[in-house]
Amino acid sequence: MRRSYHKARPKEEKNFKVNEQIRVPMVHLIDLEGVVIGDVTIAEALAMARDSESDLVEVNPKGNPPIVKIMDFGQFKYEQDKKSQKQKARNKKTDTKTIRLSVKIGIHDFNVRLNQAKGFLKKGHKLLLDLRLKGREKQHPEVAGEVLMKFFQQLAADPEMEAAIEQGLTKMGGKFNMLIINKKAKIT
Repeated sequence: MRRSYHKARPKEEKNFKVNEQIRVPMVHLIDLEGVVIGDVTIAEALAMARDSESDLVEVNPKGNPPIVKIMDFGQFKYEQDKKSQKQKARNKKTDTKTIRLSVKIGIHDFNVRLNQAKGFLKKGHKLLLDLRLKGREKQHPEVAGEVLMKFFQQLAADPEMEAAIEQGLTKMGGKFNMLIINKKAKIT
């Protein structure tokens, strides 16, 4: 059986009809100050919009009759774009970076990974510490916990950041994980 895959469609932006694009005989009108005028013909609404040197914008096309508002459409569009940009900035995704350690890690390698971890945490990323036990190392799993806690304590000792454990030490077979975040992180 053949499977067909469809590309995700981008979200459609709300398109507002402006001035002569509105093609209904009667509309429910709201003026510049937000005062509800009521049901008027489209010709009267367009005349009022021209008198106030503004645009007639269809706010709710599903209303019966459709709701239109007299406003500066350029300013309205600008404010909508600003809102969407702020919304995107608030929804900034944080990545999870992984650093793999071992029970027999040397001092220099430990320090290199520590510096990498500090860099990731300062950028606002989450940090997943990963330690895998191989062969006879599996007989002493407590050593793995000690190595991960030592690494975390070194991170927590840095005065520039406030490292915290988001997910404690978890064990899955011969694999140990710990998720760390920086509470002082500045997401860029």
